[in-house]
Amino acid sequence: MRVYIANFGQENYEWPVCLERGTVATMNDLDAQPLWEQGQREEYILSRMQGKTAAGLTPTRPVAARWYNLMTIISETSGDVWIHRDGERLYWTISTAEPPSFERKIEPVGRKREVVVCHKPCNAWTDRTRTGSHLLWRSLHAKARDFLSTEATLQELREDNAQYALALINGDDLSPWHDRQLWRNKNEKASSKYSEVKSYSRRQMVAYRVAEERMAETALKTTRYANGQQTTQKARNKEFRFASKVELEKHIVGLLELQEGLCALTGLPLEMDEKNGDNELFCSLDRIDSDGHYEAGNLQIVCRFANRWKGADDDSEFRRLIEHVRSYRSLENL
Repeated sequence: MRVYIANFGQENYEWPVCLERGTVATMNDLDAQPLWEQGQREEYILSRMQGKTAAGLTPTRPVAARWYNLMTIISETSGDVWIHRDGERLYWTISTAEPPSFERKIEPVGRKREVVVCHKPCNAWTDRTRTGSHLLWRSLHAKARDFLSTEATLQELREDNAQYALALINGDDLSPWHDRQLWRNKNEKASSKYSEVKSYSRRQMVAYRVAEERMAETALKTTRYANGQQTTQKARNKEFRFASKVELEKHIVGLLELQEGLCALTGLPLEMDEKNGDNELFCSLDRIDSDGHYEAGNLQIVCRFANRWKGADDDSEFRRLIEHVRSYRSLENL
């Protein structure tokens, strides 16, 4: 049994339908759906990389591959727990073995694209535990709030977090988690000046601040240092190819939206310099080609620790090693 945190469409426009019908859902562009149905993964990815997002960005291969995988996960889910936050209420359900349905629709928000929506049947959504208690967002532990909501379309919870979510839903004793020193520290900090950064508008504002105060400034400093250093070794020439720092900031915000707030290398949720947040998960600007420049098409947002681990290594090679780690962990859980 897997546990997913999910949203349903841009600005969650399909959530009311999911709640009413008892489904989980995702969608594809009308022209992309046949490629997914035929299992043409590579063709699907290439076709998505030829288009533009609403922000005018070209999707990278990892982003396009994630879009392909979303439809597969939703259409094939069975016996998995799905959790969705709706304001102050937390809803959950379990997907069933019934086949999915596919419907054409004009999106009511954004670019109002014509899409194919996949609805996968599940049990009736509920905002109560199995013991009848209300699942209210404000009553959740501060640490739990970090992983029981997501800006991404969907996010599978890691094993420990998944076990906590199941215990919460069952109405079980949560003290094995709440008594941990890390959780106690988080709760103490949350009670004094800690503020969640979860809503789309707040995340966007924080992203601008992060870009201006840290990521964009770091890029400028890096290029100045690399191109001005005096050394007998061959130095990498890193050019800043944006018209201004403000233009880079706008590009960073677009990347965060494109990546749905997830690290481009690990898929982990990024943190945006939240007060008392995890520094290693703070977002960091990474050049895909370490020998390349700070320019559109060569940038991605990653976790700080992933950027440090990757260093100047080849991007595709680092991704290959990350996949080895994922595969090993999956085998351990069988």
